[in-house]
Amino acid sequence: MSFSFTNPEPDRDDGRSFSFTGPDSADIEQQLQAITGMAHEILRSVEEVRRQLDN
Repeated sequence: MSFSFTNPEPDRDDGRSFSFTGPDSADIEQQLQAITGMAHEILRSVEEVRRQLDN
């Protein structure tokens, strides 16, 4: 399996700027969900740090 970032394609409905290639699409969706969860957690952490720095 490989993972790569690409330039966003304007005609993509999902707005993703990355893609997976591999034999098992269900496994890929699980990995996408895990990555999405990690990204949201990172953004929450950045928000908290910014809030602390502003106070």
